[in-house]
Amino acid sequence: MSMQIDLLFGEKKIEHANGFLFVWLYSDIMLGFRPHCICTKKTVQASSFDTMSDLAAPLRPKRKKVWVDYFVQFRWILVIFVVLPISWTLYFLTYLGDVKSERKSFKQRQKEHEENVKKVVARLKQRNASKDGLVCTARKPWIAVGMRNVDYKRARHFEVDLSAFRNIIEIDKERMIARVEPLVNMGQITRVTVPMNLALAVVAELDDLTVGGLINGYGIEGSSHIYGLFSDTVVAYEIVLADGRVVRATKDNEFSDLFYAIPWSQGTLGLLVSAEIKLIPIKEYMKLTYKPAVGNLKDLAQAYVDSFTPRDGDQDNPEKVPDFVEGMVYSATEGVFMTGRYASKEEAKKKGNVINSVGWWFKPWFYQHAQTALKKGEFVEYIPTREYYHRHTRCLYWEGKLILPFGDQFWFRFLLGWMMPPKVSLLKATQGEAIRNYYHEMHVIQDMLVPLYKVGDALEFVHKEMEVYPLWLCPHKLFKFPYKTMIYPEAGFELHRRRGDTSYSQMYTDVGVYYAPGPVLRGEVFDGAGAVRTMESWLIENHGYQPQYAVSELDEKSFWRMFDAGLYENCRKKYGAVGTFMSVYYKSKKGRKTEKEVQEAEQAHLETPIAEVDDEEDDQPAD
Repeated sequence: MSMQIDLLFGEKKIEHANGFLFVWLYSDIMLGFRPHCICTKKTVQASSFDTMSDLAAPLRPKRKKVWVDYFVQFRWILVIFVVLPISWTLYFLTYLGDVKSERKSFKQRQKEHEENVKKVVARLKQRNASKDGLVCTARKPWIAVGMRNVDYKRARHFEVDLSAFRNIIEIDKERMIARVEPLVNMGQITRVTVPMNLALAVVAELDDLTVGGLINGYGIEGSSHIYGLFSDTVVAYEIVLADGRVVRATKDNEFSDLFYAIPWSQGTLGLLVSAEIKLIPIKEYMKLTYKPAVGNLKDLAQAYVDSFTPRDGDQDNPEKVPDFVEGMVYSATEGVFMTGRYASKEEAKKKGNVINSVGWWFKPWFYQHAQTALKKGEFVEYIPTREYYHRHTRCLYWEGKLILPFGDQFWFRFLLGWMMPPKVSLLKATQGEAIRNYYHEMHVIQDMLVPLYKVGDALEFVHKEMEVYPLWLCPHKLFKFPYKTMIYPEAGFELHRRRGDTSYSQMYTDVGVYYAPGPVLRGEVFDGAGAVRTMESWLIENHGYQPQYAVSELDEKSFWRMFDAGLYENCRKKYGAVGTFMSVYYKSKKGRKTEKEVQEAEQAHLETPIAEVDDEEDDQPAD
């Protein structure tokens, strides 16, 4: 039973690919061609269609083209001749800066760090609370990686420059800790640690993702089913508070409440200037197994669950649980689920084993390589560990296909693939407000964090409401902490002990929905904002979460129905953040903010916080 979906754009044949949080930047080509979806190799069993029949959505009226359609259709010209060359130059200069930093001694890096922290403290103390705006970083809005709204910087604000905080301060092999500054990115840290056979416990795939963004926002990877989200691997934060105090917050010191409140706070509790992050021992290669699955969406969900959760519930047994997990659902009836285990160089190079160095610029893009399992069946190969970590970087998951329809062709990969990927910040800099709004309406760019046992329901929801394919699946533990944090497991999860759960954590999964919906691909009318509102309501009803990098349609009351406000609001008051830093809801709220709106929103929190706390004891340490 198989099904292959081909999309025809004019006379061009393009595979139906999926995407991650960068889809809004790269989907422009899709919308200019008015594609038609044609199913070939129609050998899918009728029972699969019977199962999906109740999920079918009615066809919508045709959408008329606007000028933006034509602009984005030919954006690839700008990308090839401007964005790619500048991107490569910036990557190279950044690399030289990283090498220079790595050659400095520990004492020199530590001294520079302390001096930079003093500058931040001095800058904060210059602020006149009655005259100056709220504190925010001096980083330009278009530089940030991700979709989260940064229009709050259009209002009057007090800038603090953190651009110097991009050094790896120390790799402590004895404590198995990496002490790094917030602008250190994933490519930089793996270049230093992997040769030592060490790595962060969670390494987000894209090179440009920074430590600060992954801590204050959202970070996940294929090892999160063991270690949790990126912020769960941090053992200490160095924070500059609103009054200029520099504190070190850990889970068991006097700032333990702040330690648990930092993740998902979007930098609204203080300024992060360094973090100590857990290291783990690794080996030179990743032994990766590709397993294809066919059937209806519930069948695919079950195959995904089976790929990494022991049926006997022994989730903490390393003999039964792989080191890495990733799933890609390519259509309503097909998916490929990958599991990886670290392997030594000696094992990888044994006779008969296949070694695939996916990091070379001329190699097929990883998501397309994984998709071949649908035709040739299950297979195993060995990938150099660092190349595996960054397997999606060169084509930015699969979004490179959308902005460069020919980017996956061998001739392009061989001739120009070494310049990939285009730098996300440059792509953002080349779009205006009209184009950005166009993306928001014509795409769904969201992550749905749902309990693992509900992943099948989530897949069917996406199919019915958005009709987006492919989808990205990645599991993660959601821990039960001494404090009730902004995101928390379902009440009583430990009593059910469903697949993947333990006594101290509930297994969740990220359902990545990043692509132009089916109606848009067919040239039909689609209400992007309405689809997001429906999704957000579904998440609230099913104890799910929406990462804040994406555009949200939630009002403030609904926002705090999805997230827990207790610990966050108490820390905002206790550590003087109210009136100094913008609230996390208002910072991520959709739409442009004026100076007056910003001031009124903060004043409302000073007088009568809107966030409702159902249980005043939720923010207290558990016995």
